[in-house]
Amino acid sequence: MSVLEQQDVPASTAERAPRGRRSRALLGWLIIVALVLGGVFVAIQVGVRMPDQRGSLDPESVSDSGAMAIAQILQENGVEVSVFRSRTEARQALDDDATLVMANPYTLSDEAITELIDPADRVVFLSSSTHLLSLLRIGDNATPDFTPVQADCDAPEFADVGSIRPDRLFTPADGVEGCFGDDDAAAVLIDESDGATHVVVEGARLFSNAYLADDGNAALALALLGQTERVVWYVPSFGDTDIEGETEDTLGSLTPGWVTPAILLLMLAGVAAALWRGQRFGPLVAETLPVTVRASETMHGRARLTAKAGDAAHAGEAIRDGSRRRLARRLGLAVTASAEEVADAAADRLRVPRGSLHELLAGAPPVDDPSLIDLARRLQELESAVDASSFTERRSE
Repeated sequence: MSVLEQQDVPASTAERAPRGRRSRALLGWLIIVALVLGGVFVAIQVGVRMPDQRGSLDPESVSDSGAMAIAQILQENGVEVSVFRSRTEARQALDDDATLVMANPYTLSDEAITELIDPADRVVFLSSSTHLLSLLRIGDNATPDFTPVQADCDAPEFADVGSIRPDRLFTPADGVEGCFGDDDAAAVLIDESDGATHVVVEGARLFSNAYLADDGNAALALALLGQTERVVWYVPSFGDTDIEGETEDTLGSLTPGWVTPAILLLMLAGVAAALWRGQRFGPLVAETLPVTVRASETMHGRARLTAKAGDAAHAGEAIRDGSRRRLARRLGLAVTASAEEVADAAADRLRVPRGSLHELLAGAPPVDDPSLIDLARRLQELESAVDASSFTERRSE
């Protein structure tokens, strides 16, 4: 057998990654990819989807601004409620015993509004705009007053309503009756001219699900909408608009053009950062801890720092501290003995005045390098003298 065959071949220090670690790494990357794809999907959906119109005074909405609570109250009181989102279907559903109900039809032209309300004997607008007031010739806007008001009018359906806190007041036009206020400012306008009844009220808050139980809001809603056996509730939307070129704004159309590229750039930066920080540079290397450092290296390092700083006072204190500890051990004292105790013991051993040793071990710190060198020399002489006296005592014994 050759010499090379007799030698032990050292085992490779490279460790293969365990199969479980590989599986966890693959699972982590799959999760990152899924999150990125999910973020892209959400960004695309938010950018292209139209906002949901089922909200303010929608009889099929359960949100705080919806009006499903009114619809349920009407049905519990024997009133049939039919919801339409097409003005053509709503117009066809009208008859002599039906009330047409809608919020401000902001998506319809004046001709479409007139065509929609013409067949109805009773129309209730749950919200209004200045343009609608002008179209109906029913009144104008008045100064708002948020104090509670009573009906204070001849309409019998409002006799048991109580008080309400209106969000908006109107000034009735000639021949129009104003309720819940006075002749100059009223919350409800009733126009019974031309053989039909048109009612306007600002109920975006009064008739919402969140505030319907406050004051007399529910009673007012029942008084306005419960006068007939059927309610035809039309919900305006941009999908039923007749205004050419009028489309509903999307979140993508309302945001500046640089937003989408910025979002994509941030997502790419996030993926790049994940790839960068997720790289592994081989298997982990085991290291024996703690690392042992020789005392001489620490001493020389601290000495170089002190010399570079030029702090003679700090260096002098370090030299004195070391001398006190060594003298304490040689004189049979505790290592934690004070400078005065060490000086007294050394003075007794050497039979010298104590004052000079007190000044040497606990005096003023040196201010420059020459005084530091002199202090170190004197301390060295003191330690040598104590060692010599100890040796003499042992020989005499």
